[in-house]
Amino acid sequence: MNFLPTPLEGAVLIELERHRDERGHFARTFCSEEFARRGLSAEIAQCSVSLNRRRGTLRGMHYQIAPHQEAKLVRCGRGRLLDVIVDLRAGTPGYRRWHAVELSADNARMIYVPEGFAHGFLTLADDTEVVYQISRPYHPESARGFRWNDPSIGIQWPETVRVISERDRNYPDFQP
Repeated sequence: MNFLPTPLEGAVLIELERHRDERGHFARTFCSEEFARRGLSAEIAQCSVSLNRRRGTLRGMHYQIAPHQEAKLVRCGRGRLLDVIVDLRAGTPGYRRWHAVELSADNARMIYVPEGFAHGFLTLADDTEVVYQISRPYHPESARGFRWNDPSIGIQWPETVRVISERDRNYPDFQP
């Protein structure tokens, strides 16, 4: 795995090293020792998958409040998506800034999302599958979100949102 910094402190883009042969390829997607050595949470309490049937499906922007904040390792198992993270850690240089990266089954990239960040994505292909490794169990009472098109955050989505849940559509603008 190649660990590449992003403009937001603590968030890391990870490129898989594929070992190819006549069968296809093999790649590690997680190593607790490598994560811990880089100061990234190596704890995995939950793994989840999201299947999104239609291109233009938006999920986000979601986060958990303390003491149930969670780190996530997100990758695309099938299809393509624009993954977006927002630094919600007051007092950091990246506070309220966003960063986006395209994840796809073909590009073999993952994004490490630290605690204190919001996360969301927009699918760029039909039948896009998103796989998450999460550092803490989901705690519904700590779940929060803000509007995907909050003008104070200013995320630039590359395509029209075609499918969005009522909950995500009705989140308020970000309120610290």
